[in-house]
Amino acid sequence: MHVQMHPSSELVGKVGIRVDTVYNGMPAEDLSVAWRKSKRSGAVGNCVEVARLSTGEIAMRNSRFPTGPALVYTEAEIAAFLAGAKDGEFDDVIG
Repeated sequence: MHVQMHPSSELVGKVGIRVDTVYNGMPAEDLSVAWRKSKRSGAVGNCVEVARLSTGEIAMRNSRFPTGPALVYTEAEIAAFLAGAKDGEFDDVIG
């Protein structure tokens, strides 16, 4: 698991307060970013959402808990995960 503190200039959600540090597990609502999800996601909130941060890293959150924690990964970590997913390395986790 990638856990690291990073300087940033993200704005906190609706209140417009500057966040000086982006960290793994921070409240997703504290990131003023454009979250997006797969077109394959259903309309019932079964989505993993991603957003690119100003640091170049990628944040992920669970759409059912938009104020919950954001997991922050490097671009290389996401690239490795996506390549593995495309190769079917994780197919066993969904049965």
